[in-house]
Amino acid sequence: MPNNPKIFVLDTNVLLHDHKALGNFQDNDVVIPIIVLEELDKFKKGNDQINYNAREFARSLDKILGDQMLNGWISMGPGRGRLKVELGHPFPDMMQDSFYEDTPDHRILVTAQYMKENNPERRVILVTKDVNLRIKSKALGIEAQDYLTDKVRDESIVSLSRGVIKLNRVAPQTIAKLYQTREGLSSRDIHLKGAHSNQYYILKNKDGMAMARYKASTRCLIPVPDYRAYGITPRNSEQNFALDALLDPEISLVSLTGIAGTGKTLLALAAALEQEGDYDQIMLSRPVIPLQNQEMGFLPGDIKEKMAPYMLPLLDNLSVIKGSLKPNSREFVRIEEMVKNEKLLISPLAYIRGRSLSKVFFIVDESQNLTPHEVKTIITRAGEGSKLIFTGDIHQIDQPYLDMHSNGLTYLTDKMLGQDVFAHVNLIKGERSRLAELAGNIL
Repeated sequence: MPNNPKIFVLDTNVLLHDHKALGNFQDNDVVIPIIVLEELDKFKKGNDQINYNAREFARSLDKILGDQMLNGWISMGPGRGRLKVELGHPFPDMMQDSFYEDTPDHRILVTAQYMKENNPERRVILVTKDVNLRIKSKALGIEAQDYLTDKVRDESIVSLSRGVIKLNRVAPQTIAKLYQTREGLSSRDIHLKGAHSNQYYILKNKDGMAMARYKASTRCLIPVPDYRAYGITPRNSEQNFALDALLDPEISLVSLTGIAGTGKTLLALAAALEQEGDYDQIMLSRPVIPLQNQEMGFLPGDIKEKMAPYMLPLLDNLSVIKGSLKPNSREFVRIEEMVKNEKLLISPLAYIRGRSLSKVFFIVDESQNLTPHEVKTIITRAGEGSKLIFTGDIHQIDQPYLDMHSNGLTYLTDKMLGQDVFAHVNLIKGERSRLAELAGNIL
């Protein structure tokens, strides 16, 4: 059995998550239950990412088929395994006794069980992003696993959550040298383990501390000054590091993670307003996660009115910034003008596909609810002079088929870490209120 290619039975949610999934099983064989095609058909209309994935998968499957019939195994190409669409089968007695309802999930389990019984010499594995379906499968003695292609490792999660590195007992003369030369501290002055581009450091000793960022091009630590942006002053070192990344024109992609209330969105918006003269537009967006299965179409009004309930958190942050300014100040008046002229624009993510975003400061809030493919789609829209900011809390995910290892924010940060155009800051201390921080940490 170990030498034979494995057979992977795919659930619908895998193909809705990644329409290129068929190409990620190497030389193993793939089975698509006929009920999966039926379910995909229900998702082909619409503007969301899953609708796009349903259509793209149908096109890629049609391309593989060509003139061939799908009544048996067919090759998926050189170096890849075979593909088969498996028709429905009667529920075995064991499943009839266990499951009272005839559901798509149970039909997929029937297909996996049928493949296992008819291929005893091979490993048959059900691939699904539905945790409950994996548990049901294992209860029936059928091997099951998550779709692993875009999941990051546990050690990567630890690295991302660590964020800023603290170096204690740094000699006073070393910290002094950080500010004395334009280049900062070279690798000869201080030993850094595993330093990567735009890694942030806190240098400490008994007399004080200093904030620095590692610049890979010069192999030096450069000082990070104290920042203030559009009336917003950082309340801790991590927030100051975030503003450093947000305000640096050489860094065009930033990810900010942290629990609710750490100031991720507020800092991103303040930095955008501070630099509004450098960009043609400031765009804010966040994934629309409807409550109680009610899509946007259920809400009254035009698209702006439909979006308003979902975008309230972004408007709340804008209100905080306006509240820090005097009503007759130039900055306050400028915000009002930008909103009126749509230079400051809140837009649904679904409208991004197909656009080229040139000279745009684009903030994507709650991006832990995006898939890796959705994040890639957004970033590939970036034209010259644009800056993209992704914020979110990887421990607070609302999408049923994503987790802290497979969401787009984690995937983006893990893959981009070390690139000179990218910076990541993990905000630790909640600044909304002591109650909010306490709830974020212990509830």
